[in-house]
Amino acid sequence: MSRLAARGKEEEELRKLSVEMRFLEQTAETLQQRLSMLNAAITDLSYATMTLDGVEKEKENSDLLVPIGGGSYVKMRLASSDKVVVGIGAGVSVEKPLSEGKAMLKERLEELEKSMVAAQQQFGQIADRINSGRNRLETLLSSVREEKAAGNV
Repeated sequence: MSRLAARGKEEEELRKLSVEMRFLEQTAETLQQRLSMLNAAITDLSYATMTLDGVEKEKENSDLLVPIGGGSYVKMRLASSDKVVVGIGAGVSVEKPLSEGKAMLKERLEELEKSMVAAQQQFGQIADRINSGRNRLETLLSSVREEKAAGNV
């Protein structure tokens, strides 16, 4: 194979690798956003579970400080500690016994944690591919530059 053909092949590989790298970087960014959303959902469910654990220990008509977000609380009186209203999706909520509500939250939390692990593994694989692609890009760029420099001499 002639030097010209070899250089053309390297330049073509360089173009393909460059496109692949852009795609992998976009995929990594999307996974990063997904990981952030999963982390926020896990945190939210963890707080809900801790709140239900606290409610479970209280008696009816107990005064409570209920977190409303932003480090703020509302003072309330507990009407019933044996029932909880749980969201089931699409804006629909149902009243459940406290133990069943806690079990639903625990199940969701476990599902989210599994999704988080899977997304982290995907992200790790993508990051590895990006790193090996960058190394190959650097090698190709160096080779193309050397060929061009040798051709210009």
